[in-house]
Amino acid sequence: MSNVVETVKQVVEPILEEHSFYLFDVEFVKENKSWYLRVYIDKKGGITIDDCVLVSDELSEKLDAMDPDPIPQAYFLEVSSPGAERPLRNDEELQQAVGEYVHVSLYQNLNGQKTFEGTLQSVDDESLTLQNDQWGKQDTLEIPRQLIAKSRLAIQF
Repeated sequence: MSNVVETVKQVVEPILEEHSFYLFDVEFVKENKSWYLRVYIDKKGGITIDDCVLVSDELSEKLDAMDPDPIPQAYFLEVSSPGAERPLRNDEELQQAVGEYVHVSLYQNLNGQKTFEGTLQSVDDESLTLQNDQWGKQDTLEIPRQLIAKSRLAIQF
């Protein structure tokens, strides 16, 4: 199914560039008996429902016009934002998140905890630095990169 994903990426990129959006991810998955083509898009300031409709319409039109059909089976096309709590999957996304509130899950305990939330202060090859605001006290915490299982943006309550 990677051929479908790669084809869709090639088709959607010019559409996104035209509207100053960027591609977050594409997935083509089977859930129960149905196939889903999911395209996650974003832009500075966030994606609106109208942005998703625009990209969905243009992408659908381009895919339908291709011969041979790159996706011969029936599928549902979903275009959406990656969400307010999107994963931070690589160094570039971590660097872009500096100054943002994040959630970090660890493989093993650090200071008696496996999860931390706070404002991402810095990122380097060895560690992430969080301004941790838990329980009303502020401290800076350096988390070694090798301990990090997952990181994502988080909503601060």
